[in-house]
Amino acid sequence: MTDPHPALLMFISARYAEQRIHEAIVAAGFDDLTPAMARVAARVAEQGSRVTDLAEQARITKQSASALVDQLLRAGYVDRVPDPSDARARLVVGAPRGDQVRKVARREERAIEQEWIRHLGPEAMAALHGALASLREITDPYR
Repeated sequence: MTDPHPALLMFISARYAEQRIHEAIVAAGFDDLTPAMARVAARVAEQGSRVTDLAEQARITKQSASALVDQLLRAGYVDRVPDPSDARARLVVGAPRGDQVRKVARREERAIEQEWIRHLGPEAMAALHGALASLREITDPYR
């Protein structure tokens, strides 16, 4: 049997982190936030995002993104505001409840990173981080 492709190994680690973060969010009382909702909410820019941009970044249809934004809006995680650059458009922006859940997620991300540092060692973790950041240059059009 051959070793798994590096992309599969990255996916496994990313999926693990996503599951851990979701469990922490639910444990903190945000049990109405689904992983799909969280993937869209995580892409909302600080200055706000259009639904079409969220759909493109999440690699889902505009209809799916719109439905998820509606769910996020009803649950109080985001708001919609007029786009200052286009009176016909609206932006999705973070709401206070979204800020609260983001703090929980960031805390769990830091805990996961510390576990990985303990497991790999600081040098290997720094090398992994550097390699992944370098790969982002050719894999992430939204960086």
